Amino acid sequence: MKRQEQSAADQTGNMSAERRFRLLDPAEMSDAQRTLVAAIQSGPRGKVAGSAANSQTGTVGGPFNVFLRSPELGDYLQKTGSYVRFGCVLGNKLTELAILVTARYWSAQYEWYAHHRLALQAGLDPLIAAAIANGREPAGMDEQETAVYRFSRELHHDKQVSDESFQAIVRMFGEQGVMDLIGVNGYYTVVSMVLNTDRTPIPEGVAPLPVLNGR
Repeated sequence: MKRQEQSAADQTGNMSAERRFRLLDPAEMSDAQRTLVAAIQSGPRGKVAGSAANSQTGTVGGPFNVFLRSPELGDYLQKTGSYVRFGCVLGNKLTELAILVTARYWSAQYEWYAHHRLALQAGLDPLIAAAIANGREPAGMDEQETAVYRFSRELHHDKQVSDESFQAIVRMFGEQGVMDLIGVNGYYTVVSMVLNTDRTPIPEGVAPLPVLNGR
């Protein structure tokens, strides 16, 4: 039983394991790393309370700590993330909905922890988030939420998007909306990979995502 419990913990984000990329102190950073930290903290993420980007200690947490290991790539990624989260045509609530779908697909515990709060603050119904966490299509979504949820879920699970789901996003947000929604799912897939590779921990006392289909 103990072995099974350990396996379940690993599958829900390596809850018992330490992060692989230790947090860097500013004094040990290269010039390129310090420049990346400044770019992240001076952007819109730096104004979000509780963000891993706005530490007052001169460093960053979450995926950004891993981005520092390759500062040039990290800068391209953080710029992409800044757009898809704060600038895309979907608006805040629908963007956060797509992020939750991505976090659930990857069982990315830290990503879910960070963006569940932001999704609710943006106005997403907690029951919608709870259904996604448990692997179900939520009931009670409006037309836009349904379109974003189905497009995102198909993209992850089917590796393609049906004509119906494609046309729904085009009708509501235009072709730019399709590209922006792909961008949200794609960027947060990279973030999920980073966080899961790092085993970025969630705070003690925070309930992890449930294990679905062995992960």
